[in-house]
Amino acid sequence: MSRSTVTTPGEQAERSTGCRPGCGACCIAPSISSPIPGMPDGKPAGVRCVQLDEHNLCRLFGDPRRPAVCRDFAFDVDVCGNDRRDALERITLLETLT
Repeated sequence: MSRSTVTTPGEQAERSTGCRPGCGACCIAPSISSPIPGMPDGKPAGVRCVQLDEHNLCRLFGDPRRPAVCRDFAFDVDVCGNDRRDALERITLLETLT
């Protein structure tokens, strides 16, 4: 079954910032110490954020409740690599080095 070609507002916003829609690596690999709606204590590295939907899109994209660390993260090919697998590996490595 293929996914609909209709894009959600979150997917449109991610595309406009250069993110790979449906990647979600930055919502899984790093730890986030600030509160997230549904995760008041933040999240540990490697744990999927509760705000990441079934299509790996952030439900809080463009929402003022989105943590600043998430808003400030910008797609960069050096960090995100060529695909989702690269992004997960690279962000995980950066997390372990910091």
